[in-house]
Amino acid sequence: MQVMVTFRRVEPTEGLRQYVEEKMQGLHKFLRRPIEAHVILSVLKHRHIAEVHVSTNHLHVTAAEETGDLYSAIDLVTSKIERQIKKRLAKVKDRKGANDTATALAPASARGVNTIRTERVAVKPMSVDEAILHLRMRKADFLLFMNAATDTLSVVYRRKDGKYGLMEPEPS
Repeated sequence: MQVMVTFRRVEPTEGLRQYVEEKMQGLHKFLRRPIEAHVILSVLKHRHIAEVHVSTNHLHVTAAEETGDLYSAIDLVTSKIERQIKKRLAKVKDRKGANDTATALAPASARGVNTIRTERVAVKPMSVDEAILHLRMRKADFLLFMNAATDTLSVVYRRKDGKYGLMEPEPS
């Protein structure tokens, strides 16, 4: 990790430089790629300001903090940068997860079947009458349930004439 420290209107001390480098090394646990960090420390009267610019291959994060003490400003800006990096990495992970499911559905779409939406449902054991009651309450067109009488997955659906139909698997 490459850390550059710039001092503006501050006496450059080795202790302050080492403290900044220590804090920036903590970012290495989130980003395994080569990291470049540019830290700007400045003092304007009683305002101590720490700015950090972190760059990797495809990630650029910037944060600034202002306090009465330069060490606390460095601590606050480091935690702010960590939060931003975690947030960006979570977004990337979510997007990659969405792409993985899209590639898993690719063979179905290659056959001409278009999956519009996937929904996971909890399948509860119930009787056919209970399933029809749940179907009426949900105002849905069909309901997948575990038939308590046969211990198989069954589907109750609303027919066009307003009555209900039951689909049960045939034992093979």
